[in-house]
Amino acid sequence: MTTVTGRLLALGRAEAALLLRNRTALFTALLMPPLMLAALRPILDQQRATSPGLDLHAALVGGLAGIVLLFVVYYTLTAAYVGRRSELVLKRLRTGEARDGEILLGTAVPAVVLAVLQLAVLGAASTALLDLPAPVNPVLLLAGLVLALALLIPLAALSSAFTRTVESAGLTTLPVLLVAQFGSGVLFPLETMPDGLATVCRLLPTTPALRLIRIGWFGGDGSVPATGFLGTWSAAAPALLLAAAWALAAVWAAHRWFRWEPRR
Repeated sequence: MTTVTGRLLALGRAEAALLLRNRTALFTALLMPPLMLAALRPILDQQRATSPGLDLHAALVGGLAGIVLLFVVYYTLTAAYVGRRSELVLKRLRTGEARDGEILLGTAVPAVVLAVLQLAVLGAASTALLDLPAPVNPVLLLAGLVLALALLIPLAALSSAFTRTVESAGLTTLPVLLVAQFGSGVLFPLETMPDGLATVCRLLPTTPALRLIRIGWFGGDGSVPATGFLGTWSAAAPALLLAAAWALAAVWAAHRWFRWEPRR
């Protein structure tokens, strides 16, 4: 009998090999985030001109994290689930030792590793080039990253249930990508929005985890004054609870509607 870790690593290695062979998926995972980030800086510069109080560096870090997580994890993984389902790989895996959750998590391993590596490299480069401060609360920053992954992995599984082919993944993932980019502070920081709209956007599924990443690094997210390590916990408590609630809801929905076999 193999261990859970061994099964996850074996599934991850197999999925990594398939990802390397898929040029479209590899392009999306490796090149799309840098291209989007290159377009993000001019947008934030224009927003700072109309919102003098905007913290450009904090907004840039939040946008960076959101773009990498959305494209490398959510989009890439949705296409992967659809592809493995259409090839009957998922159906065959269910006849082995791996449990359903292990199959889904094992498939997600390469995308998660790639996203974490990209965030680490881009974070280190941003710190060196922009002279950013050290994270105020690394624990909270890590919690935001974990909760973002806990949301986006089952959300990708859920999206795959409504996606017939790998090619159509670009259409079925578009609503989540657009809502997250325009409503979760990725392209347009919440502090630049009208108060009522910003309040609604803070309740969106992808917003709380991204807020946690920003609060953990800078001590605030623009809606409250920046604070120290202890103060960040009280400032982040609502986002922490909401992010956990959305992650649990996404897990339940993926368990309820995920499809293991192609539609007949």
